Order: sequence, then C-alpha cells, then structure tokens
Amino acid sequence: MPEPPLPDPPPLPALPHRLRAPAPGWVEPTDVAVVGSGIAGLTTALYLREAGLHVTVVTKVNVADGSTRWAQGGIAAVLDPRDSPRDHATDTLTAGAGLCDPAAVEALVTEGPARLRELIRFGADFDRHPDGALMLTREGGHRADRVVHAGGDATGAEVQRALEAVVRADPWIRLIEHALVVDLLTTSAGEVCGLTLHVLGEGSEDGVGAVHARAVVLATGGVGQIFAATTNPAVSTGDGVALALRAGAAVTDLEFIQFHPTALYVPGVAPGARPLVSEALRGEGAYLLDQDGKRFLLGQHELAELAPRDVVAKASWRSMQAAGADHVFLDARHLGGEFLARRFPTIVAACAAAGIDPGRELVPVAPAAHYASGGIQTDLHGRSSVPGLYACGEVACTGVHGANRLASNSLLEGLVFARRIATDILARSPGEQPPATPPAEQAPDRPPAGPSVPDPLPAPARMAAERSRLQAAMNAGAGVLRSADSLASAAAELRALASESDLGQVRGTDGWELTNLVTVASALIAAAYTRQESRGCHWRADRPDPDPAWRGHLAGVLAPGGTISQTWEERT
Repeated sequence: MPEPPLPDPPPLPALPHRLRAPAPGWVEPTDVAVVGSGIAGLTTALYLREAGLHVTVVTKVNVADGSTRWAQGGIAAVLDPRDSPRDHATDTLTAGAGLCDPAAVEALVTEGPARLRELIRFGADFDRHPDGALMLTREGGHRADRVVHAGGDATGAEVQRALEAVVRADPWIRLIEHALVVDLLTTSAGEVCGLTLHVLGEGSEDGVGAVHARAVVLATGGVGQIFAATTNPAVSTGDGVALALRAGAAVTDLEFIQFHPTALYVPGVAPGARPLVSEALRGEGAYLLDQDGKRFLLGQHELAELAPRDVVAKASWRSMQAAGADHVFLDARHLGGEFLARRFPTIVAACAAAGIDPGRELVPVAPAAHYASGGIQTDLHGRSSVPGLYACGEVACTGVHGANRLASNSLLEGLVFARRIATDILARSPGEQPPATPPAEQAPDRPPAGPSVPDPLPAPARMAAERSRLQAAMNAGAGVLRSADSLASAAAELRALASESDLGQVRGTDGWELTNLVTVASALIAAAYTRQESRGCHWRADRPDPDPAWRGHLAGVLAPGGTISQTWEERT
C-alpha cells in the first residue's frame, strides 16, 4: 500500500538536543546501567545478574515509587489448559486495531507463562485457590480467564515487593535512588556508553555525576504526567522517551495514549493523579451507568463493559458529553460490600478516602490518561535504533500493543522483553570487558559565551505553574477526543510556554523535567496531528473512522533544528 500523505504538524517548540547541566563531578563504571525500578527494570537487572554482570539501577525517587506498584488488575498469561497462546494472541491483536507486530505478540503469549513462573521464583506470591492452584480472572478484551492477581487488587504492590527484596539482597546490583538521568552518553561512533545523572545529596545542589556502561536499558515507565487527569504517579514525566530522542533514537506510536475508562472522580478535587478503579471490578460483574442510571455499553459492543478500553473510554466520553457531565457511574452494589472488601481492598480504601462506599453507593468514574502504547522503537530483542541503547516496559514500543493495549499485558511485556534484552546484551558483548567511554569533549549544553553572571535555579513555584499549564493544554487539545484544531491549539500553548520558560537553558530537576514533558508532548502532538484517522485509542473528532491507508506506524526522531521529523513505516 502506498505511503499516505503526511501533513506537516503545527509549529512546535524548538527542542534541545542536550540539557544544560554542570560537567560530571564523579564517574562510576558498570557493565549495564538500567534506568527505572519497576517490573521491567528490576527483572532486567536480575536476569543480567544471573549471568554474572554488574548492574547499576538508577531510579528517580525510591525503588518502589514507579507505576508497577499501582497496577491493580494483574498479569495475563495462559495457564488454564482450556486456554491457548493462540487465543491470547487473537485477543491482543483484536485490541491492537491492526497495528500489533504479530512476531512480538507471538513472543509475548508463548514466553509469558515461563516468565511468570520465574517471577514466582523471585518471590511474588499470587492469589491461589485452597488447593494451591493460581486464581485466574478475566479483564476487558479477554475471552478467557487468564489474569493472575495478588492481594485481590494489589498485584503491582506484591510484584514490586518481591523484586525489590531480591535486588536489595544482591551486592552486585548498585542502586542509585533519588537520581534523575540528565542525558545519555555516546562514543565517537554514536554508540550509547552511559549516562549523566543528578543525585540528590551528591555534592552541590545541582551536582551531576556519570555512569559509564557497556549498555543502557531504559525502563522509565510512561508519560502520563503530560496530562492533567492521569492514573500515573508524579514521577511519570516521559524522561525515557525524551532521553532517547535527544540521543538520536526513533520513537513510534506516541499518538496511542490509552485513557483508562474508570479512574475515580471526586467532585471538587483538583486534577492530578487519580486512583484507578481496575476493570477487574467489571470483570467480576460491575456495570457502567450513565446519569440516568442506564447501562450505556449494552448494544455498543458484544462484551459490553468488558470491551477493549478504547471502546469503553469513548462510550463513557460520549455519555458525559451528551449529559453535560464530568463523570459516569460504576455500579458494584450487587456484588456486596464483603466481597468487594476482600477482592478489591485497594479500590475500597480509595473510595472510602473519598467518602464513598461502593457496596452501597454508585462510584463516580471518568477516563484518565493511563498507558502509553507507543514509545521508544525497539526490535524483538529490545534494541533501539541507537546501538547500545535498549528499552523495556511502558517506555518501549515493542509492537505488542499496537493502537491499544489489551488489559494486563503490560506487566507481562516487561517480563518477556527483560529476558530478551538480557540475552541479547550477553550475546553481543560476552565475557569481561570494560565499558566504553564518551569523548572527552562530550559535555552538557552551555549557554552562549558572555559575561559571567549568577545562574540561579528556576523557581520551583514557576516550574510547577508551567507544568500545570502544559497539562491543561494537553488535556484539552490531545486528550480522549482530538481534532486538528485542538492539537494546533495545544501546540501553540507549548510554543508559548517554551519561549517564556527559556526551554533548553533551564537547569535543575524541575527545569529538566519540564523540558522532558515539553519534548514528549511535542512528539505526541506531531504524531496525533499527522495520523489522519481514528484507530484504537487515537480518536480524532474530525477524522472519526479508521482508514486502511493509515495501517502503519509514524516514527519520529529529533532533527538537527530541534523539530520532530516523522517517517512512515508499514506495519510489519
């Protein structure tokens, strides 16, 4: 099929290729540097350690503060003899709306059960029946019970607990917490060979160090904080995607942001990270109701409330728009308070904190940015387009999710591709060898030469206000419902914000995070504007139908002038 015409996106900010930061004050060698401490990062580290490598794990806050511990639903894997990898693949491909990579999906569904058993070997304790068999449940888009869970709705917390315990017990895994990676380092041949990072408490307030490594694995999670309403934690500022772009790597499918249809909505509470109300609750029989108390998904999809997330989110949005409301309702009253407290203690606690008893009352819910199906473009071994740079988990675009992720495939993807990455690193650089080092002249960006003047860090209050401004613009212009006009408006707001904040010259963690947010938001707008159709979780009001001509991928790179340059790639 010929390449569709790619319209030029609206003018976007000029993005920096490196952040402004002091030169590293210390250097530390390692075999592999892993950035991120969720299921993708920690399992990658553990697989590399099994082969005898020294691993340095860098995480922005504490090890447990990423998205993994908030995962409520579970991990999808074929464990029931009545189920099959073929059926799991079919459900995944259906949810992906024609853009999944079949080879990546095949790897996920066939290798997933073994990776799940290894996770159990690492110490994760999943819910079981009295006879010891793993409990399996069903979530949206699945046509079989194949989702394991822990603590009812606390799967992520249990996975994070188990992995952190093993990692902390290994003296050959170096943990660097409270550290923001500033930029990636490359050799003169263009191969990634380490990173620079700012560690709180290391030297001066803006002190920076460096880690030199044979390979770098980005496992930094999602980009949810570019939106005002999100289920993502505060640390999900798109750092990994921004790092990869500045290093010259391609990103793809960024327009496909999955909005979870049931985030808890509390009237009068300011936008921000919202508690997730897992679709496992709908899997157990809860219903979605409109303002008139009617089940609005009946007749819209054969699976009703258990339809893929994009279907449910769009139906919820339409219901809200028709009623002029800012939420719909989840009805779990018929399930009973005792069952809900036992099966979904996390959700019941979040509702109770908002003054809601789900066993007696309707729960107000609304769509919120939840998961990025796109990210750093990788192959089946987790390799990015830049040698030495790998990506795993939500920050990566492996081809598994296509235009819309199937529920509970995300933790499984992290497990499967962590093993594949570790295997590839060992195959490509076997034996003991020192890490490569960047050229001596490679250094962070500096301002133009001129008189020496004080260089204060940006005011945190101003950075917070500018972040809120960006989030509001993205929610309005690039949220659940988009159009050419709304995306152009969001782009104009990003340009104004970047100009007023002197993007690229700011330094310090608040300034670097804001630059990362603007970088990722710009790349997303470029892709969403260019894709002239609605597909999966990309919903264009002015292009409401899928178009076979767009059955492919947009790959973006950071061009020399600081713009996002896009190319078209046929679906593999």
